[in-house]
Amino acid sequence: MIKVVLKDGSTKEVKEGISCLDLAKSIAEGLSRNMTAVVVDGEVKDLRYILDKDCKIEILTFDNSLDGKKAYWHTTSHIMAQAVKRLFPNVKLAIGPAIDSGFYYDFDTDTPFTDEDKLKIEEEMNKIIKEDLRIERFTLSKKEAIELMKDEPYKVELIEELEEGEEISFYKQGDFTDLCAGPHLESTGKVKKVKILSSSGAYWRGSEKNKMLQRIYAISFPKQSELDEHLEALEEAKQRDHRRIGKELELFMTHPLVGSGLPMYLPNGAVVRKLLERYIQDKEVKLGYKHVYTPSMANVALYKTSGHWDHYKEDMFPVMKMDAEELVLRPMNCPHHMLVYKNKMHSYRELPIRIGELAHDFRFEDSGSVCGLERVREMCQNDAHLFVRPDQIKEEFRKVVELILSVYKDFGFENYSFRLSLRDKENKEKYFDDDQMWDRAESELREILTELDLDFYEAKGEAAFYGPKLDVQIKTAVGHDVTISTCQLDFLLPERFELEYIGEDGLGHRPVVIHRAILGTFDRFLAFLIEETKGAFPMWLSPVQVKILPISDNQLDYCKKIQIELTEKGIRTDLDDRNEKIGYKIREAQMEKVPYMLVVGEKEVENNSVGVRSRKLGDIGQMKVDEFTSKALEEIESFKID
Repeated sequence: MIKVVLKDGSTKEVKEGISCLDLAKSIAEGLSRNMTAVVVDGEVKDLRYILDKDCKIEILTFDNSLDGKKAYWHTTSHIMAQAVKRLFPNVKLAIGPAIDSGFYYDFDTDTPFTDEDKLKIEEEMNKIIKEDLRIERFTLSKKEAIELMKDEPYKVELIEELEEGEEISFYKQGDFTDLCAGPHLESTGKVKKVKILSSSGAYWRGSEKNKMLQRIYAISFPKQSELDEHLEALEEAKQRDHRRIGKELELFMTHPLVGSGLPMYLPNGAVVRKLLERYIQDKEVKLGYKHVYTPSMANVALYKTSGHWDHYKEDMFPVMKMDAEELVLRPMNCPHHMLVYKNKMHSYRELPIRIGELAHDFRFEDSGSVCGLERVREMCQNDAHLFVRPDQIKEEFRKVVELILSVYKDFGFENYSFRLSLRDKENKEKYFDDDQMWDRAESELREILTELDLDFYEAKGEAAFYGPKLDVQIKTAVGHDVTISTCQLDFLLPERFELEYIGEDGLGHRPVVIHRAILGTFDRFLAFLIEETKGAFPMWLSPVQVKILPISDNQLDYCKKIQIELTEKGIRTDLDDRNEKIGYKIREAQMEKVPYMLVVGEKEVENNSVGVRSRKLGDIGQMKVDEFTSKALEEIESFKID
């Protein structure tokens, strides 16, 4: 007999050699029916996994964990591959993993799948589900595996890369067998509702040097209601897509002649971005930040000194050789700011020194991953580095957190959480190798967050290469978890750049650096903001705050006078003087997400007034121009969120 500790802490004695599925049946029949996988001593395993020693287990279902969902989706990916092979026998199989939002499978086919093809595949998937084919796992030697997969070149390539003697597992369902590590459900009938979502091209193994394959994305659920809810969420996400809204509102554009991942801000987008830049810089100046400008490139030697070259060079653009120098576009700004600090000797009395910059950085993102403003190759960061004495760490960290909370209040952000991002001790290649430094930094940061009474959770493996950090995770309107603000504690770079300040004792001492970004990059922040508001920016941030709509040309002179008055008051105003019907003008202004429309006819001219329409409330009624101006300015200055 062996002892199994369940998630609730209870212990169960079972026969050695029992499968996880049979264990679940012994606990509750309903649990075994809903089981998709199991976690054994911290590792996700197949429900067929045999227990042969004392262990801790957690039974996974579709509803209780992402890993449980992924086992369900992984099984459905095999169902889709089986359907494709039945309908298109000459298609070659690549890979079909579960992802956080469903699954996909890559196929090598001479022609892309049409919409009609995808409907046929979905129908065949439903047939396979109804057949309720038992899913069986088996293993083969490397030689046997290659023989079995001899007609599937992509599978053979994967097998050939495995070490001799390594277990190679397969899963079989009816007439279909696939190379796979699992886990999988009991049978195809356990899957209930499926939906093919889209298809696209995808290079084998993500490399442009390899063949372009056809990737089909899909989703599956145990209930129709869950599928319907997911499809509604996808439609909502589509409506909020910042790329679509950015084009409609003329905020930004891209062009192949400029390059992938290099967006250009149009006048409307430039207004919003400039307002964001002024907003955060004004806050920083009030808190004692000094702003600088530093070059967007540097000598490779700078990044070798900082350590970024060893840990980050794969994400940098290629080196440019000029005369005797090797230059590279910078991926981040901290090395530059270290030298700004080192430009002169500092006294302990001067610290903290807060250096801020709206800095342009460059990341070598592959063309398949760039996305509108969300993922770009050139970005502008709201970056700053605080050089502090050890006794100032807690106070300065607290002030950064207070700044973050102040910004989130201004923008109306409420659904966010704090994540303490730590290094993964099992993957030290990713981080600077100094256990003492890491233990000190992580301990201090954990202590700071506890003293600040922040409700935080820990995430192993999410730290920067030089130190732990506090990330603020925001839940978006479409349910995504994104990082906007970050604050990092760094004992490493001051050491590598030999930074000093003269202490009260007259001796040289090492400062500590706090890296922080409040808005992150303006590009990603704007993408996030567009999707949160659907482009309906708050009054203070709208590119056009007021649009004046004359009913006829007879009111043009009066409207131009109002436009001048509002503009002189600092209200961004546009005049629609086109010879169009007023209903058409109102609809267009509404589509442009303008906060206020001022409708002007003969009555308004006579009364020195305007007919006010609100983007949110509709027709408000007549107001004197001065009254409207006063209310508009009050709303702008209040940072009011709709």
